[in-house]
Amino acid sequence: MHFASLGLSPALAHACAALGLAQPTPVQAAAIPAALAGRDVLASAQTGSGKTLAFALPLLHRLHSGAAPKTAPRGVRALVLVPTRELAQQVSTVLAQVAQNAGLSARVVTAVGGVSINPQMLALRGGCDVLVATPGRLLDLANHNAVQLHTVGVLVLDEADRLLDLGFAKELQGVLDLLPTRRQTLLSSATFPPEVQALTEKLLRDPVRVEVQAEQAAPVSIAQRAIRVDTKSRTQLLRHLIQTEKWGRVLVFVATKYAAELVSEKLYKAGIYATAFHGDLSQGARQEVLAEFKDERWEVVVTTDLAARGIDILKLPVVVNYDLPRSATDYTHRIGRTGRAGEAGLAVSFVTAGELAHWKLIEKRQGVTLALEEMAGFTPSEVAVPVAPAPVGPNNGGIKGKRPSKKDKLRAAGLLPPLQN
Repeated sequence: MHFASLGLSPALAHACAALGLAQPTPVQAAAIPAALAGRDVLASAQTGSGKTLAFALPLLHRLHSGAAPKTAPRGVRALVLVPTRELAQQVSTVLAQVAQNAGLSARVVTAVGGVSINPQMLALRGGCDVLVATPGRLLDLANHNAVQLHTVGVLVLDEADRLLDLGFAKELQGVLDLLPTRRQTLLSSATFPPEVQALTEKLLRDPVRVEVQAEQAAPVSIAQRAIRVDTKSRTQLLRHLIQTEKWGRVLVFVATKYAAELVSEKLYKAGIYATAFHGDLSQGARQEVLAEFKDERWEVVVTTDLAARGIDILKLPVVVNYDLPRSATDYTHRIGRTGRAGEAGLAVSFVTAGELAHWKLIEKRQGVTLALEEMAGFTPSEVAVPVAPAPVGPNNGGIKGKRPSKKDKLRAAGLLPPLQN
């Protein structure tokens, strides 16, 4: 199958070839024809599956076929909402590259927080074809009368689950209130918790559903390792692996911004060029870190889950889970930063005694079983504390092993009256 067979214009099909794309991915093959037909689309596919092009190509086709409203002063023809600044920049870059290779004129504006709003207001004076924005900054622009959203013909919600997970529900509703009811909506989401399900029922009209299976599975190009280690020894083990296994560039995931600063500082003092990357950095600092990491000026970037999605670093050889992610889906997105575009990658997870049960759950959800390694000189001494099952009784509903609820704990503490039999 070729891109031309999906109904795209010859110019866009040529652009795909110029970008080295031989054939569409499964999510692109299913989503693009439906989007070109004007249908709302609900797409679910794993990281690295090509979801960005799955909406970028039909979006550009629609803009240049006259199907979308013309740009008005401060007006927007198509709106792409994303959860992070980095993903906004990546989407804007993809749109600009495709348009350039297709010989199409497309005015793409990026609007994100963390930087001055004034240049973005100036960029929107004459309107634009595509606005790629985070919800909070978009509302700021609307409040300054710098943007008009009544001309939006296409709305794209990229990483909808992440938008809601990051607490954008209120801002998202504020944006939706400014949009016309007659529009096409394209929504992508890696997972579909109840909040996303409710959003799709509210936003989409008889959508075409595109689901690429094995969302939880890691790409086969990624080798996975799990290493048992004591909590206090993780930084030393990380340093040891970087030096002995000659890792050139490493993306290290930790649980908090504080940990990102602490671990990167310790590595830097040990002679390893490491830096932190997290949400408290300014937008300029974040862009600088990513650019320098891509140019191989940093050996290690220690980050929170901010970098788990929307960060595309070609030929990144190693990802390390210093702290385990909260879920199997987050695990997939984290390790998906390596092994991209067919390149081989390595994902290493540190497993402490306290995280052993959580690691087993991630393995189960991933459908894999990895041998737990122990490195010489780093043999763990910590022992996992077994969690006793809750007793059977009226305070836990009579279900063996069920964890007591908050009300159960308050009753046990005498702060609520006991249940009556």
